Order: sequence, then C-alpha cells, then structure tokens
Amino acid sequence: MATAGKNLSDHKREDLPADLQAIPSGADYRIGLVVSEWNYDITGSLLAGAKDALTKAGVKEENIIIKHAPGTYELALGAKLMFDSDNLDGIVAIGSVIQGETKHFDFVCEAAAQGIKDVSLEYKKPVIFCVLTDNTHEQAIDRSGGKHGNKGVECAIACLKMLARF
Repeated sequence: MATAGKNLSDHKREDLPADLQAIPSGADYRIGLVVSEWNYDITGSLLAGAKDALTKAGVKEENIIIKHAPGTYELALGAKLMFDSDNLDGIVAIGSVIQGETKHFDFVCEAAAQGIKDVSLEYKKPVIFCVLTDNTHEQAIDRSGGKHGNKGVECAIACLKMLARF
C-alpha cells in the first residue's frame, strides 16, 4: 500500500533536496477548491486541510475560492467553470469515491481522473487531483485527517509547487 507508514500531511522528505521540500509562498495566487458534496464527511475534512495549508502558505483568505459540485464525477466541469469565471491560478479538485457492490466506482474514478487531467491541460494551469478512491469508508477517514494525515494538505501544497515552478 502506497500510504503504509506515511503521513500525507508531512512535507519533509529526506529523499529530496531541501529546495524541493520548501513550500512556496502563496501570497500572489488565487486558488480554487472545487469540492464534491458526496461523502461530505470525507470531502469536508479534505477541504479543511487544503484551506489550512493554503492559508499557512500565505494565500489570502479572499483568494481561496470554494465551490461545491454534487459529486466527484462533476468536479472536472466545476473546475472548468471556475477557470472561466473566477480568474484563478490553480484549482484543487476534492472528492471521495468509496468502492461499492457495482462497477459504478470504476466509471466515476476513471471519468474524474481523465476529466480533471483534461481541464488542466486545456487551461495550462494546475488542477490537482485530490480524489480519494478507497475500498472502505475507514480508509477514506484515514486519509482525510486520520492516521495517514490529510490528502487535502498534500494536494494544496502540490498546487503551490506547480504554480511556483512552472
């Protein structure tokens, strides 16, 4: 398992040089957070982690634009519409899909990943994939503020790193 023994909120990685570990200042950026309403106990925690990480990195509260989509499938369109209307530098797309008894999980995960990637390439701006795709609700809890940290924090920092480096 990729997260075994890892905390997603820990940015200090001994395998990277110090300059790659640094969290860039977000003072000059406007960041969008598009958040799925589905599994909101999970996505709300991811949102809180992302927002906290951005403000700690210097993004002004008024420059963090939050909008909600009905589900993870709709995140790509939500990101596209946010770029069209909110003058954003980057977006973190936050969702949670938990495996059920049917193939619906596979279709939603695939469409969300491809759609979010497509928006990023279309606008040539970072749209960070902050979608948990877990087998159980417990795994989602572990990755949204539980024993594996908060993927929202990791994704917010990834957005800042992409903006600062490219």
